[in-house]
Amino acid sequence: MTQRIASASPPFEPDIAASIDRIMRGQPPLRLFTTLARDARLFTKFFAAGLLDKGHLDIRQREIVIDRTTALCRSEYEWGVHVAVFSRAAGLNDAQILSLARGSAQDDCWTDEERLLMRMCDALHERCDIDDDLWDALRAHFSDEALLELLMLAGFYRTVSYLTNALRLPLEEHAARFPE
Repeated sequence: MTQRIASASPPFEPDIAASIDRIMRGQPPLRLFTTLARDARLFTKFFAAGLLDKGHLDIRQREIVIDRTTALCRSEYEWGVHVAVFSRAAGLNDAQILSLARGSAQDDCWTDEERLLMRMCDALHERCDIDDDLWDALRAHFSDEALLELLMLAGFYRTVSYLTNALRLPLEEHAARFPE
């Protein structure tokens, strides 16, 4: 596959370069970032919507939602970047990574709370909604603010999946690949 919209080439506008440097911490920028760097307004809007900061979720909860959402959307690009960069810090083991990509909430590797996160991602992906029973179960574990963050996180990474898939971004060299 050929990337549909070419990435911007350095030097980037100062604000964009500063954002990329802050995020990448000395590593080469991701193709997604350099593609969005073609337009300063879109680049800024994209990064303003990011939810990788300290919020109402811990890194494990956040990565379960991101990895499951991007796997359901078949965004190997984004799934692979997150698994490669964050899975160890999130404490995800090989069985859990496989389950996020190909399994279900019923897999033995999950706690009850983590099963709820998987079910939430599945429901949002399939119906763009959460039924009352699942909502009530989520409310028993998460504050209203955390629930808002979960919905925004799943929605944002669905958008990221649209971008990476539709732009046909080549997979990053260091990123994980979907399991066979």
